[in-house]
Amino acid sequence: MFAKGLSMFRRLIAISLLSIVTGCGVAYISPVVSEDDGKVRIVPLTSDVVSAANRAPYAPKQLPAAFFQNAGGARALSGTSPTPAPVSEIQTRPAELALRVPPTPPRTTYDIGVGDVLLLASRSGGSTVEELSGLLAAQNRRQGYTVQDDGAIAIPDVGRVTVAGLTLEDAEAALFQRLLEAQIDPSFSLEIAEFNSKRVSIGGAVGTAAVIPITLTPLTLDQAIAKADGIQTPDLEYASIRLYRQGDLYQIPLESYLESPDLQKTRLVAGDSIFVDTEYQLDRAQAYFAEQITLRQFRQQARVQALAELQAEVTLRRAALEESRSNFEAQLDNDAIARDYAYLTGEVSQPGRFTLPFGRTASLADALYSHGGFDTQTGNPTQIYVLRGSQGSSGEVTAFNLNAKNAAELILATRMELRPDDVIFVAEQPVTRWNRVITQITPSLLTSVASSVN
Repeated sequence: MFAKGLSMFRRLIAISLLSIVTGCGVAYISPVVSEDDGKVRIVPLTSDVVSAANRAPYAPKQLPAAFFQNAGGARALSGTSPTPAPVSEIQTRPAELALRVPPTPPRTTYDIGVGDVLLLASRSGGSTVEELSGLLAAQNRRQGYTVQDDGAIAIPDVGRVTVAGLTLEDAEAALFQRLLEAQIDPSFSLEIAEFNSKRVSIGGAVGTAAVIPITLTPLTLDQAIAKADGIQTPDLEYASIRLYRQGDLYQIPLESYLESPDLQKTRLVAGDSIFVDTEYQLDRAQAYFAEQITLRQFRQQARVQALAELQAEVTLRRAALEESRSNFEAQLDNDAIARDYAYLTGEVSQPGRFTLPFGRTASLADALYSHGGFDTQTGNPTQIYVLRGSQGSSGEVTAFNLNAKNAAELILATRMELRPDDVIFVAEQPVTRWNRVITQITPSLLTSVASSVN
């Protein structure tokens, strides 16, 4: 009796399976890439095929210019008004000239300041230092950089390096560190080509009034006078050298100066003003220095005003750039900007739309793995396709087939560039197709059997 019932049950299963398959026509249809219709051409993906496919013309969409601009470089900083011309007065001879020698300043190293010009020399050749555009070319190219108002020099591909207030050795260390951070060979030498930040002025009875820079070596009084073409006066008895330093006035009679080597080697510091007086009155020298102070204050005030105007202009430019960028980002968030897309389907972890980036191309690997890759349990690694339609109206499709059975072939995915409207398709495993057929048949089969038994 039991054997008869089991035989009946098997017969019912066979009848139900046959009726399901017959009634539906087919139990399960899965997408495949096939050349049957004549419009699809399957091309195995190789290095040569990747190179040929990447030659297809494509210009990635670009970000607006506001994303590449900065708020600097509005205009050069300059004073707002011309400096008034200095004046002079007639003086009378004093009865006696007193000797007032300035104190000896401490010996210090030279600190780089605003206006100095640094000379950067780098060796050429096959080194990565050549990545500094405009900096290297010949056997030993040298490029000068001026220390700007913010105390920094601007080097292409490295950026702004603050050097003001540093010694030459410290500046070399700072630049060395920045080159390392930029992954550039730090083989260079640094020297000061022009000393413009620390100066001494000299005028009066000299050959040529001058502004003399202080360099790495100390500047002495006799050197400053020599650079001004010497003292030009026939009367040595009543001539004097007046030195104004930080609000104090010192005086060296010319006869004492000529007789004393120590006085001749008086060390000068930045900001010193020297006046060789043949009019014999301290008031004239005092007026000269007061006038110099007033003129410097005038220039400083003009520069402060110009700096404030420049800062306001930079602020307005920065606000305009930020507004342009914000408006563009809002348009992106609302999908109001035309973009290029590729599409993922089949046995991928996250089927959907992949947005091609701005300003560069994206690879097959970018699209696959930014969406979680493909499902290794259900996806067939031998049938990963990039489907690309023809540019014309023929409707032809090229299916680039990546066979990743050998995982090393995935390197090709990192080289295969995507184009707009490419479709990335991963076919299913044969066993996956069979499992899905069984999954779809089983509920109907059980229902049919249950109905037959009842």
